[in-house]
Amino acid sequence: MIEISQVTKKFQRVVALDNVSLSIPKGEVVGLLGPNGAGKTTLFKLMAGLLRADSGKIRPLGSGWPAVGYKPERLLFPNELRVSEYLHLMAGLCNIPRNEVEDAVLESLVRVDLLDAAGKRIKDCSKGMRQRLALAQALIGDPPLLLLDEPSNGLDPEGQADINRRIKQLNEAGKTIVLSSHQIHEITEVCTELVILNRGRVHYNNRIDSALATRTHTIVQVDRELGEISDMLRALHPEVYARGNQIILREEAMQLRRQVLVMLLDANYDLLHVEEKRVTLDEIYAEAVR
Repeated sequence: MIEISQVTKKFQRVVALDNVSLSIPKGEVVGLLGPNGAGKTTLFKLMAGLLRADSGKIRPLGSGWPAVGYKPERLLFPNELRVSEYLHLMAGLCNIPRNEVEDAVLESLVRVDLLDAAGKRIKDCSKGMRQRLALAQALIGDPPLLLLDEPSNGLDPEGQADINRRIKQLNEAGKTIVLSSHQIHEITEVCTELVILNRGRVHYNNRIDSALATRTHTIVQVDRELGEISDMLRALHPEVYARGNQIILREEAMQLRRQVLVMLLDANYDLLHVEEKRVTLDEIYAEAVR
């Protein structure tokens, strides 16, 4: 749906994005993960057309630029307005034809389950209702691309689960969604693609299922310190890690498991534990931002 090619954005001496390239495929839920200051919000504003890149290009993969629904991380509401009044205002700003505004507002309220709160003043809405209202705003006009910056920020676990469920429903209805989060479990639950940003650069970009399926490793634990044999083990392959009383075989080095076990037994080590594990997103994230 969108291709981002070698995009750089600076704010005076601060480099917010540094030569970033990635694709947003149609129909996917792309999760942007990264620490504060990684460049996630700047990337959202560039995709939404609120900022202009210093260099590089952001272009649609198709016949034309898709309509975009954008939910900022921190959205300041006019608290004295009622929920429906605010959405009517947003519909006007989105250039919805006057005869279609009522239907557009009604549809967005229904999609986020706020119809019963349509007449409620925003100042009287809970945090969860405000987050759903922010999502309703992004849905005005039924855009095919949604940019959701920290959609469950500040919510309790029940509220987070509710927002995640609605994001899944929107994706199943055909929406392409890009969301940012600090929470790895949220990315795992709702996203199909993972992009890890740090200091303005893309450090990891892969499908979630591929990320969790391909990076297996074997852990071998023995009864005492490895000592001098650790150097012999590490010499077998660059992906053999030996420290303390534990050996880790990653990726291609897993094929050497039998040879490693024979070496340990010949050196009179007792095998306490042998386990094959899959990499977690926590490990991928820690490696990417290290």
